Amino acid sequence: MNQELTSDYVVVGAGSSGAVLAARLSEDPSVQVTLLEAGPRDKSMNIHIPAAFSKLFQSEHDWDYFTEPQPALGGRRIYWPRGRMLGGSSSMNAMMWVKGLQADYEEWGAAAGPEWGWDVVKQTYAELEDVEDATALDGTGGPVRVERQRSPRPYTESFLQAAEQAGYPRGRANGPNPEAYVETMVTQRRGARWSTAAAYLKPAARRANLNVVTGAQASRVIFDGARATGVDAVVDGRRTTITARREVILCGGAINTPQLLMLSGIGPAAQLKDLGIDVLHDAPEVGENLTDHLVAGIGWEVEQGSLATAESLRHLGNYLLRRRGMLTSNVGEAYGFLRSRPDLDAPDIEMIFAPVGFFDEGLVPFAGEAVVAGPILVDPASRGRITLASTDPSAKAVIDPRYLSDPEGRDRAAMVEGVRVALEIASQPALKPILGKFLRPDVPVDSSADEVADALLARHAHTLYHPTGTCRMGTDEASVVDPHLRVRGVEGLRVADASVMPRIVRGHTNAPAILIGERASELIAKDAQQAR
Repeated sequence: MNQELTSDYVVVGAGSSGAVLAARLSEDPSVQVTLLEAGPRDKSMNIHIPAAFSKLFQSEHDWDYFTEPQPALGGRRIYWPRGRMLGGSSSMNAMMWVKGLQADYEEWGAAAGPEWGWDVVKQTYAELEDVEDATALDGTGGPVRVERQRSPRPYTESFLQAAEQAGYPRGRANGPNPEAYVETMVTQRRGARWSTAAAYLKPAARRANLNVVTGAQASRVIFDGARATGVDAVVDGRRTTITARREVILCGGAINTPQLLMLSGIGPAAQLKDLGIDVLHDAPEVGENLTDHLVAGIGWEVEQGSLATAESLRHLGNYLLRRRGMLTSNVGEAYGFLRSRPDLDAPDIEMIFAPVGFFDEGLVPFAGEAVVAGPILVDPASRGRITLASTDPSAKAVIDPRYLSDPEGRDRAAMVEGVRVALEIASQPALKPILGKFLRPDVPVDSSADEVADALLARHAHTLYHPTGTCRMGTDEASVVDPHLRVRGVEGLRVADASVMPRIVRGHTNAPAILIGERASELIAKDAQQAR
């Protein structure tokens, strides 16, 4: 038996953007908002203890994706965890508040108009941030709490000192010098994770006009002619139709959103026809332009003082009683940016440091004492795609990021240079005496940067969990959504998540995904006002 619900707005996906958007829309008491989330509520202790995030991997809270085999990475399938719960990936990420560079948003503005340019984005960030240290950022008391690390490991300071000894400047997080090395600012409140579920949905929970439905797997968008009128979903095993009087907004992220669009008849016509899907609108770029950040972390053995003992009773007690100690760590405790070539206008590599043996994509616990440092490719030239495996909504989409596939070889060369810089930093007086043998990759310590990079890329490099771009926004007719995030070729349907980014930011994608949710709510309100 099919049950039916009706709202003014139906938001699909309660992640970094969707939770923000639903909460903001429900601030208007005259509208009814239904928020659909495929996963459960965010009740697990492992969600809220910062250092426990990898325990959520391959659990009920994870979509548990794997890519197609990647030729440039030794033919390996790369694990892609994605949050499947209230808060989405903001409930299982490393909480790094790294917004990207001004240049990124200037490119957004060039692609999608001034409403996405730096001047507007800067003001939106200032309004949504609530920053512990006002000298670090420009927040004004908004919903997103950003704090300094409460108990960083001493190795983190050693890394920052070593970077300075190697000639790389220290600075402040999200400060004016994008190439500064800094201790990470984190989305935490009093040492606990501060997801979009905590920041936006919890305060909105008492509103009678917001209906949050968990265990709701969307199957397709329903159309009356070319107008979206609702969503078909399976809610706790029961088929349910949720009707939208005004609009449907997809916030499933760079994988699930293009998948749902294609299942609903919006996508590359030839692909849809091959699967027997009726084509509502031929949109060749749906699922294209997939962009992700690749990381290649070098692991060294150390004697003691890493996060290896974070799960001990002593540290658990310290966390539960004082919200201090190892369990408050976000793992990626420091970072800095650099240019792999002097002719670049902006950095293309982020160097990250973790005072723990975070190896094998977090799937295999490492019991020994170790630290990790290595490059992240934050301005990749390579592009991949998302395609459908079948017409079954429960079947996982086909993910092919095509890492390091750019014809010029720029991406691989940048990663090799990043490895060279990591080794240079490791050779400085602040680090060299305390670093032991290589644990990742398993090569001699006197190996060249090229040898270390080749081994890392073939055996160990993995995603930094930042897929974007598969429903890009733009002013051009080929873009999937227009600057107001309306899906081209149909009515009553928008996309508001990381898939709309016209370029990936040189940073981490949680902050801009939250920004997109905020901007989407403003644009929807503006359009509704003009329609009256």
